[in-house]
Amino acid sequence: MKNTIPVSSLLHDKSPVVWSVPPSATVYDAIKLMAAQNIGALPVLSDGALVGIFTERDYTRKVALQGKSSKDTQVWEICTNAVVAVTSEDSVSDCMRLMTERRVRHLPVLQGTELVGIISIGDLVNWTISSQEAAIEQMEQYIAGGYSQ
Repeated sequence: MKNTIPVSSLLHDKSPVVWSVPPSATVYDAIKLMAAQNIGALPVLSDGALVGIFTERDYTRKVALQGKSSKDTQVWEICTNAVVAVTSEDSVSDCMRLMTERRVRHLPVLQGTELVGIISIGDLVNWTISSQEAAIEQMEQYIAGGYSQ
């Protein structure tokens, strides 16, 4: 089942707050913010423009495993600069395909050059489950004769 629902519908159900860090932030401060907000990625913004994304994966592979100090390393040194992003008009299915192909778990959502949100693989899975449950409920009502248009 292809889900053509736009990402804007997903964002509508999420908090409008998008946590981010500047490139000059220390990795320690970024990890601390991620832990406090229970999130797995932070957009990296410079003068309001998206210049990268910092993820737990960046931390484990580029700091922890390389013996760097999170208090002495700045986010710009290790963040992913080739950001895979989507627009609010892209579909949920397109986002799932993109995440699978590019092996990413978070997608910044842009409107032009403005960051308007971020979606995670968990957001997409939860949305898909909710959509399927709603479709099943409608079919069950239809079969039971209680479906009204």
